[in-house]
Amino acid sequence: MVFKRIILIFILFTGVFVSLPSLVAQKVQRVVIDAGHGGHDPGAVGKISKEKDITLSIALKTGNLIKEHLKDVEVIYTRKTDVFVELHRRARIANEAKADLFISIHCNANKSTTPYGSETYVMGLHRSDANLAVAQLENASILLEDDYHVQYEGFDPRSPEGYIFFSMLQNAFLDQGLDLASRVQGHFRDYVKLNDRGVKQAGFLVLYKTTMPSVLIETGFISNVKEEKLLASESGQNKIAQAIFRAVKDYKHAVEKIPPASYEETVSAEGSAEPADSSSEGSAGSITPSTEVPTTGETTSGSSPVFKVQFMISKSEKRLTSPEFNGIQEVGYYYHQGMYKYTAGNEKSIEDAVKIKQGLDKKGYRDSFIIAFFNGERISIDEARKLLKN
Repeated sequence: MVFKRIILIFILFTGVFVSLPSLVAQKVQRVVIDAGHGGHDPGAVGKISKEKDITLSIALKTGNLIKEHLKDVEVIYTRKTDVFVELHRRARIANEAKADLFISIHCNANKSTTPYGSETYVMGLHRSDANLAVAQLENASILLEDDYHVQYEGFDPRSPEGYIFFSMLQNAFLDQGLDLASRVQGHFRDYVKLNDRGVKQAGFLVLYKTTMPSVLIETGFISNVKEEKLLASESGQNKIAQAIFRAVKDYKHAVEKIPPASYEETVSAEGSAEPADSSSEGSAGSITPSTEVPTTGETTSGSSPVFKVQFMISKSEKRLTSPEFNGIQEVGYYYHQGMYKYTAGNEKSIEDAVKIKQGLDKKGYRDSFIIAFFNGERISIDEARKLLKN
C-alpha cells in the first residue's frame, strides 16, 4: 500500500532528523537564499508578472544587502538566474553548505483576488485547509521534475492524505525557525506595511529535508491587483528585501548575543543600510568636526553630553520640516562619510533617549539606535557615561 510505504520511508528519513542536535546555533555565518520556482516553472502568474521573476529579484537583493552589511556572513543562492532547480536539490545545497539559515522566497496566490498580505511558514503540520492549500501549491513544482515519483518516494503533492506524514516530523530547529519567521513578519508589517497574516506551519517539501533553521516566506499575493504592483515594482522589491535582511540581522544578533546598543548599522526608511563607522558605541575616539555638520538643536550644557536617536540616513539633505518627520521630537542631522544622518531628541540622559527610541520603533524605525554628542562632536556611549559620572 502506497501510504504505508510513505510512512515507512518517512521513518527512515526522520532517523536523520532525530539524531540532529537540538542546540541553538552559536553563529550565523552562512545563509542560503532560495528563490522559488524558475525556468519552466513560473510559479504563480499574475496579470503583469510571474512569481519566478519576483522571487529571484528579491532573493538577489536580499543577498546583496547581507553581503554588504553583514561582512562575516557568506551568502549562497540556490539559483541566481532563471533556471529550474528541483526541490530536493535546494535542500541539498543548504545541507552540503552546512548553512546556518535557509530562506525560501515565494509569492502567494488565490483563486480569489481579495486575499492580501504576507505570511511566513516553518515546517510542520498544517492546521487549516488554507495552510494545506499553500503547501500544495508550492509542492506542485515537483510535478515538473523528471521521475518525481522515484525521487519523492511516491509522494503526491495533490493528495491531502499524503500530508499526514508531516504531522510526525520532529524538526530539531523549529524554535529557531519560528523566531526568524516572527522577525520577518514583524519587519514586513512595520517597514513594508504589508498585512500581517502571521507565522504558520505546513508541509513544504523544500523545508522538510533541511538540517538548519528554515523558513518559507510568502511575500504577498500576486493574485491581488494592488499587491502584485508592489511585488513587481523595484521599490516594492527593495523594501521586501530590506525587511528580510533586517530579520536576518536581528536573528543573527540575538543568536550571537550581540547587544543592540553596540551594533551601529542602521537601515534608513529610504532603503539604504549604513555600515558601522569608526565611532560606533564602545569604540574609542570621536568624529572630528571637519567631517560633521552639527544637527539642528544640538547644543551641550558645558560639560554634559547629550543623547540622540539616529533613525535615518540619506544621500541628499532633507528639509527638517518635511512631512515625513511629523510627530518626531527635535529632528536634526549630522553629515558623515558623504551621508546625512538624521536624529531625534536632544536628551540629557540615556533613559530619556530610550523613550524616544521606543516611540520611533512604533513608527517603524526599528533599526534606530542611541548616539551621544559632546561639544558638537560625536562620542561613544561609554565616553558619554564617563562624562556623566564626572
